[in-house]
Amino acid sequence: MKSRKLVLAAATLAAAVLALSACAPTAPTTGGGASATAGSQALTVATTTDVVNYNPLVGNSRSDYWITNLMYPHLLGIANDGSKEPQVATKWGYVNDTTGFYDIRSDLKWSDGVPLTADDVAWTMNAVKKDKPSGTFYGQLANLDTAKAVSKTRVEFTLTKPDSTIVEEIGFWGNVVPKHVFEKAPSVATFANDGKDGGWVSAGPYVLSKVQVGQSYTLDRVADYPLVEGGKPLSAKVVYRVFPDVNTEILALQSGEVDAIANALPPAQVAKLKSTAGVKVEESVGLGYAHMTYNMKNPALAKLQVRQALAQSVDYNAIRKVVLQGQAVSTGSSPIMPVLKDYYDDSIKEYTFDTDAARKLMEEAGYTAGADGMFPVTFRLIYSLQDSVTSQWATLVKDSAAKAGIRIELQGTERNTYLAMTNKGDFDIYAGNFAIMDDPVTNMTLTYLPGGVINYSYVNDPKLNDLIAQGTATTDKNKKVSLMQEAAKIVRDNVYDNVMYTQNLYFAHSDKWTGFVSKPSELLSIVNPVSLASAHPVGTK
Repeated sequence: MKSRKLVLAAATLAAAVLALSACAPTAPTTGGGASATAGSQALTVATTTDVVNYNPLVGNSRSDYWITNLMYPHLLGIANDGSKEPQVATKWGYVNDTTGFYDIRSDLKWSDGVPLTADDVAWTMNAVKKDKPSGTFYGQLANLDTAKAVSKTRVEFTLTKPDSTIVEEIGFWGNVVPKHVFEKAPSVATFANDGKDGGWVSAGPYVLSKVQVGQSYTLDRVADYPLVEGGKPLSAKVVYRVFPDVNTEILALQSGEVDAIANALPPAQVAKLKSTAGVKVEESVGLGYAHMTYNMKNPALAKLQVRQALAQSVDYNAIRKVVLQGQAVSTGSSPIMPVLKDYYDDSIKEYTFDTDAARKLMEEAGYTAGADGMFPVTFRLIYSLQDSVTSQWATLVKDSAAKAGIRIELQGTERNTYLAMTNKGDFDIYAGNFAIMDDPVTNMTLTYLPGGVINYSYVNDPKLNDLIAQGTATTDKNKKVSLMQEAAKIVRDNVYDNVMYTQNLYFAHSDKWTGFVSKPSELLSIVNPVSLASAHPVGTK
């Protein structure tokens, strides 16, 4: 599964564009823009962070995901309603309650000429299960026993117990890596895959060829990519350029230095950019949510009344109206998104903003306010400075909490530092968002079960655990829906997660380019592999 805000007076815009050359990274020699002849041009994309991990089984930053996704394909894609679509896999399902399968394409090759086969898929699954790399993929494999290639195009895998969600979730979240490259490493959890052992190998539309840390990442087109029309990416290169923040990304797009921005636009800039000459704005469906979680390893936050007080000290409507410019909607404080219509329960209501009630809850928790009206506790809230929307609403959260007598100390950090702190549990309150929450059972498994890879509240609720276990095991859709709705209510009532809103996202690119294919979330948006392989200058296809 973070971005947003720019306010520039028209009188200063020209000067800001001129100043950009001094603060932005030097353009790579491949360049951006659409002036090159058809088929020889480079598509230049702006990002705000460097790559931390080139290993897609470990990577956790947006730039990691965007770049490695162009090399290491997924078995399944996703539609706007969260349903799964074919990619490497053409068919998928269950042989029986404890055996799943994928039938895969026979026309894919790694960029070194080695065919991509079911053996790569099975090996990847088994290696992730054995080596336990941090990340979402490993989190999906709790019930996996072993995978086996039963032919060159079919993988079957056994489960330790019935799991009605695992086939689609592994297919969507897990990248396929080349066995003949990754098996040389002692562990896929520690394999750097940094290109130092002969370069990268890709079965996607592009392969990484040049890295200038802090500046750019250049990927070259592969000769054969059958997942797009014509079987070949249209642009010769994709170049990711690193900028300090989304504001300079926008200026670079307007000045023609880049052709697209990977990050979602700040809500305050959407309307403006829609009417800006030379810029086109695309909308992507939001399948994720913005939220705060309260670290229950902190004795104060382990108290339900304190979490409830914090939940009631947030002005949700103001955040959605002022910061999100009305581009977000409430989920009813539910971790199930309204777009998942079969599962969503509109009887679950959003936490009420009431600072007087929050004060009473703090008193019930055993705290007495001082002469200044403040309770003797302080909570440290972390967020990414690259996430301009969260940076804005974090301040509103701090200010409204103070009205309830609760001190919040804001700690904004560079994104990769923020992710490291998150993984260590080095926070009292985590503020951020998840990009795609596509399956309620899987999402709750990862977010609320003990040991879940994104269980940032460190919740361990026996009743909730049982509901999730039942939801995992059953294949009865109606029963699964009922179980997950009950689980969502427990999450809401106990403030195991403070889900604040969900929103559709907007992405900008030059109107000199066309052919982008928008997919849900900031992870996929217009920078998913099929989209970048299909994009081309207007009039050159």
